[in-house]
Amino acid sequence: MPSIVPAPFTALPGRFFPLGSTYDGRGVNFAIYSERAKAVELCLFDAQGHETRIPLGKKTLHIWHGYVPGLTPGQRYAYRVFGPYNPRVGDRFNPNKLLIDPYARKFEGKLRYDAAVFGYKALDLVLDETDDAFGVPKCVVIDDAFDWENDDAPEIPWHDTVLYELHVKGFTKQLLEVPEEHRGTFAGLAHEAAIAHLRKLGVTTVELLPVHEAMDEPPITRRKLTNYWGYSTLGFFAPDQRLAANPADPVREFKGMVKALHAAGIEVVLDVVYNHTGEGDHMGPTVSLRGIDNRTYYRLKADPRFYEDFTGCGNSLNVSNPQTLKLIMDSLRYWVTEMHVDGFRFDLASTLAREALGINRVSSFFDIIHQDPILSRIKLIAEPWDLGEGGYQMGNFPLLWMEWNGRYRDTVRRFWKGDRNAIGDLGYRLSGSSDLFGDDGRLPHASINFVTAHDGFTLRDLVTYEKKRNLANSEDNRDGSDDNLVWNCGVEGETTDVKVLAIRARQVRNLLATLVLSAGIPMLSMGDEVRRTQGGNNNAYCQDNATSWVDWNLGDEERKLLEFARRLVRLRAAHPVFRRQSFFTGDGDIGWFRPDGKEMVGPDWERPIAAALGVVLVGDAPAFLDERGRPVRDDTFLLLLVGERIPVAFTLPPAKWGATWELVLDTVVDDETGPPVRFAAGETMARSASSFALLRRLPT
Repeated sequence: MPSIVPAPFTALPGRFFPLGSTYDGRGVNFAIYSERAKAVELCLFDAQGHETRIPLGKKTLHIWHGYVPGLTPGQRYAYRVFGPYNPRVGDRFNPNKLLIDPYARKFEGKLRYDAAVFGYKALDLVLDETDDAFGVPKCVVIDDAFDWENDDAPEIPWHDTVLYELHVKGFTKQLLEVPEEHRGTFAGLAHEAAIAHLRKLGVTTVELLPVHEAMDEPPITRRKLTNYWGYSTLGFFAPDQRLAANPADPVREFKGMVKALHAAGIEVVLDVVYNHTGEGDHMGPTVSLRGIDNRTYYRLKADPRFYEDFTGCGNSLNVSNPQTLKLIMDSLRYWVTEMHVDGFRFDLASTLAREALGINRVSSFFDIIHQDPILSRIKLIAEPWDLGEGGYQMGNFPLLWMEWNGRYRDTVRRFWKGDRNAIGDLGYRLSGSSDLFGDDGRLPHASINFVTAHDGFTLRDLVTYEKKRNLANSEDNRDGSDDNLVWNCGVEGETTDVKVLAIRARQVRNLLATLVLSAGIPMLSMGDEVRRTQGGNNNAYCQDNATSWVDWNLGDEERKLLEFARRLVRLRAAHPVFRRQSFFTGDGDIGWFRPDGKEMVGPDWERPIAAALGVVLVGDAPAFLDERGRPVRDDTFLLLLVGERIPVAFTLPPAKWGATWELVLDTVVDDETGPPVRFAAGETMARSASSFALLRRLPT
């Protein structure tokens, strides 16, 4: 335990606002909320780890505060909070446990489970009186000054957005063009080589897996692994020091990364976890909110020893409490105003809508964001489910919100594995999911379309494995989904069979083409464009190694796929018919066709004759106006999708839809060589099994 030295400081009353630590050039103000605490001590640490405790004698509106003259940025600190320890009523105060400031902007050190960080010492939750200061990260006072050099947010319109989900470390850890000391860090993502890849691919917006300061849960550390994904938040205001090339200044490094991406015209969206914290269930450690005011910050069961858990992670934040809600909103505003991020993707967002009577789509959380002059103008993306009763809320989020469309993922996967019964749902998914988002005033871009994400198989593994291979996670292969809606193309795992490899390559192109050319917002998953594999692991949350990192040693197949992906995104960017700003009406702006060239009618959707579908997207039908009131006109395209595992003869639509068509893209081939191939209305095309073709109508 660090020695405690006589206090050379005394705390002046200071201010109760803002919360956290605030340097003013002459000293530091500290403020922390605890409604039920009886006393609070500010703990200052010197370079040797010596602790100085200073009572915060002033309490205003449940905020304990004090001002210490002479302190400067770099000062390490934490708190000890005194109050009743009685888990049976929900109180878990324990001044023997050092607590981190929920508003801390920077951390130093890592949580150590060899310290007594658990507030109890037996299964009946008896108070543990062992001091744990040596094993708890310390908060660090910072100076927010940064030269943004007139940084401007790109403000990409939603309909022009191409999302790219990436992990800061995994994206550049093996990118050799980045200096070795910067690989896998915020500085690495800011490097010109990383940005060049994103720009050439056509990415407009990166969606970063969690970058908040995170902690490893006890079960993971016992298996000698780490929480690589970071969905276990310790601090909602601090960039994770593990992702910084210079851990002494992660805030400045993060800001530099955002500035570099903005200069390249790329937005930054953060995947944020406000549904739970890393303190876990009732047997978890006491490192912050649990010891500061357990009943304020967490949702407790009828027996307050235990936590409501809608997340599968042991606890759920009590968003119905005004102070907890304020913590979340203050964090969101901080990342927008001080760190210049452009939006957020909310993990298990249904939890944030839970109030006393269940999920409420007009909850306080949504109301505040809707009227907030800062948060109402940024990109807001929901993962529209949690693990609690009624948690699946796809299509039910308010107007300003976009949603990860799990229905899109599942339907597209089913179709491309040859499921004819997917046809009825596929029409909605290709055209923007109007059945989910069209009844409440929202637009096609409310649908965030994706086929793969961090959670699950990569695109390459999706066509290579039907069974997960998660043994490296040390959970006996029990973790991760068993229902992946996949087809391994005839062989389980990696193979040298040329025919199987050709089918797999085509299936990857089919899935990419469907994703990028569907109405809605496409989200690409890191490395899918260069055939990234996780060796069949569909839950690599604890694999901070080459399993999860992008391998940038590209061979011929990887380079071909990369060019194909770039070509798709260029097509989308060049043609507004793929970037719909309104839903199709069905009145001459879209047509659906059977393989025999006849238009689809009711029974064809319910009992399709094949897993095959033709779609005409009419580019010159009146649809919408641009910002200057001019009609948006485009070419007309025909999509031919064959999910069958046998060839299908496709008859082109009748002449009223187009007299002559030119082949623009065909997933059967992987390049653009050769003269243009043209087809007449009513002509029959022999289409390969598992193939996608795009044709453009030629002017008459």
